[in-house]
Amino acid sequence: MTNITEKTNNIQEQIQEEIEQARAVCDVSGENSGECAAAWDAVEELQAEASHQRQSKPKNSLEKYCDANPDADECRVYED
Repeated sequence: MTNITEKTNNIQEQIQEEIEQARAVCDVSGENSGECAAAWDAVEELQAEASHQRQSKPKNSLEKYCDANPDADECRVYED
């Protein structure tokens, strides 16, 4: 299992690769081409995912315990 820092570093590397790819595509096919727009869309999607990962808070000790022991009394959820 990877931690959040490793995931963030990995996605930042992917973003840099996609930026380089987008620049190359736009140089070849032109700034106004559909391929160029699609390449920059891919960059934006990765940036959005990176932002989402930064906003995810780590689980507290009770949440971790309940993941491992869902039937424990402390983890019961009662719905009205």
